[in-house]
Amino acid sequence: MISNSSEELLPSPPPPPPFRDEDFFRSDSSDDGWFYKVPRLIYHIDEPAIASLTQYYRSNIRSKSDILDICSSWVSHYPLEFPVKMNKIYATGMSKLELQLNDQLSKDNNNDGDGLYYKAMDLNVDPTLPYKDETFDVITCCASIEYLIEPIKVLKECYRVLKPNGKVIISQSNRCFPSKTIAMWLQMNDRQHLELINGYFHYAGGFKARKAYDITATLPNNEYSDPMFIIEAVKEKRTK
Repeated sequence: MISNSSEELLPSPPPPPPFRDEDFFRSDSSDDGWFYKVPRLIYHIDEPAIASLTQYYRSNIRSKSDILDICSSWVSHYPLEFPVKMNKIYATGMSKLELQLNDQLSKDNNNDGDGLYYKAMDLNVDPTLPYKDETFDVITCCASIEYLIEPIKVLKECYRVLKPNGKVIISQSNRCFPSKTIAMWLQMNDRQHLELINGYFHYAGGFKARKAYDITATLPNNEYSDPMFIIEAVKEKRTK
């Protein structure tokens, strides 16, 4: 059984400036390309958490959507039917090989000869997304925002490439690579992580009030499963 409770987040974080340079310090500040050079063909959250996330996507992303999965890998945790039901599924991520193995992405014989809608790129080097304005209906990011050193710039880019009333779905658990995770994230609990992400959206600008959802799976006999949280932000529709 999967639980699905929601709550309204605080409308904004404390008065600016809320962040310091040292908040985004990482104990391993070396080139991320070396860290991700060897593909990690593993799941970074457990099966109940994956099932919860997959079901959330199924219930909250409309058919025929154009989707972008940022900070992606060899799997995007979308429902199996998505490649058929969606218009297009794109992805960006650190590892070209992992993206090549992601069978949930759309096919495109004109994309670098690889036949997939993907772009291997490091958002910590350049947060600019290689897409035109108002391209996507939905942008997803699974268990990765804690690695970004310029998250506000990345979310500004998400705003740019989203269609009006498009949405960003950020999913979060409690697992990470500590050496590549920003300092302030490691000092926070689950609730504070959600408030931090809410703050990122606030300072990125252009998004409606965010909502958070606890979609952690409930297992028999109180067995453990990884926590899973969603924060969803909808792009404000432009007014003339």
